[in-house]
Amino acid sequence: MKRYVKFLLSLVAAFAMALPASAQFPSVQLKNLDGSPVDASTISNDGKPYVVSFFATWCKPCLRELKAISEVYPDWQEETGMKLIAISIDEAQNASKVRPLADQLGWEYEVLLDTNSELKNAMGIQSVPHLLIIDGDGKIVENRSGYTEGSEEHIIDKIRELVK
Repeated sequence: MKRYVKFLLSLVAAFAMALPASAQFPSVQLKNLDGSPVDASTISNDGKPYVVSFFATWCKPCLRELKAISEVYPDWQEETGMKLIAISIDEAQNASKVRPLADQLGWEYEVLLDTNSELKNAMGIQSVPHLLIIDGDGKIVENRSGYTEGSEEHIIDKIRELVK
């Protein structure tokens, strides 16, 4: 009987860990670049698809991915209405580097700060860069780590599928 209970508990735990992959963001407090609080559960794009990219200022692949997207971002927005939200996981002592970086690189994205990695951890994200593609209903339809040059084409292809 004890073994059966342990098995059931492990199933429940595994199911609970899988939930963030298809559920909306949990209610976790982030900050915008002005220092104002933003509840992660309110992140949306008014019924249109959006992309959330977890990054860090020290992460070279993160910066390459966000730079590649920034070059085509206005076109993507015009074509599909999508938006990108970049969420920095830099710790509090490094958070002051995020705004100058975003300004220097000309990012037109909404940039949020997850200085305690609370959202990152709640979503089960292990490393950056980590990208989520979310449909207009708030369902995560793609969840991937890492960056390969040219993979931004896959992102827009997926977004185009979602807006058909």
